[in-house]
Amino acid sequence: MEVIAKDQFEPAPQSTNKEAILRPSLNYWQDAWRRLKKNKLAMAGLVVLVIITLLAILAPFFSGYDYETQNAEGVNLRPSGDHFFGTDDFGRDLWTRIWWGARISLTIGIVAALLDLVIGVLYGGISAYFGGKVDTIMQRFIEVVYSIPYLLMAILLLMVMGPGMKSIIFAYVITGWVSMARLVRGQLLVLKEQEFVLAARTLGANPFRIILKHLIPNALGVIVVQITFVVPAAIFAEAFLSFIGLGIRPPLASLGNLLSDGAQVMRYHPHRLLFPTVVFSLILLSFNLLGDGLRDALDPKMRK
Repeated sequence: MEVIAKDQFEPAPQSTNKEAILRPSLNYWQDAWRRLKKNKLAMAGLVVLVIITLLAILAPFFSGYDYETQNAEGVNLRPSGDHFFGTDDFGRDLWTRIWWGARISLTIGIVAALLDLVIGVLYGGISAYFGGKVDTIMQRFIEVVYSIPYLLMAILLLMVMGPGMKSIIFAYVITGWVSMARLVRGQLLVLKEQEFVLAARTLGANPFRIILKHLIPNALGVIVVQITFVVPAAIFAEAFLSFIGLGIRPPLASLGNLLSDGAQVMRYHPHRLLFPTVVFSLILLSFNLLGDGLRDALDPKMRK
């Protein structure tokens, strides 16, 4: 065997940056935002939603026409410099009516989602934390509520309360919180077995403090993603009810009744169906793209 001389060896250079931080320290939400920004489709959806929301809020104020003002001399006009989206069969400006309808649809979707969030998270959190007979009884009640068709509930409420935003939101909330409650319960059943929950119990924290301060904050990622899917579902429900004549009634505009009116004259005035369809589709597509991006960004398993 050949002997290797000592002069063939030399000490390895010692690095002076052993303790250097190669990556900036980020908390959970900062890291999620960093990964979300890398998802081009999700960011495109977020930008489109911001633009549509701003137009829904500001566009009717800067238009020279009101959403319910009729003009017998300007019936079914095509898009022009005076009427960007044309007019309907009463001479009302479609630009104003579409953005007013988008405002109503977004309001219904966001309010319904927030109510679902409050009811579903609290219900699912209580069911998961206490477990046992409490969980069994609460889950049986969820199964009963889940068996009630939303459309049937909406029709009954609209007959009793009359058509309008309140009736649509109330009908959706009655049955819509079930999915959120089941999702939260599943997440909290795993989290309540963690050491930090045991530590909180040892320190004397009451159950509701543990649920609100320890369990729910650790499930926020899943809850935020679910919200991005609840909003478009509520918007679609409102549009469907308005499309069949059970939702928002004219002269008040919503995307649902605008689509219904446009579908009746699509062969002769296609612009009346085209523009509300584009706005409605962009809203649903943007929420879905943003929801998919948030699901990847908030999932710790996707972290690189």
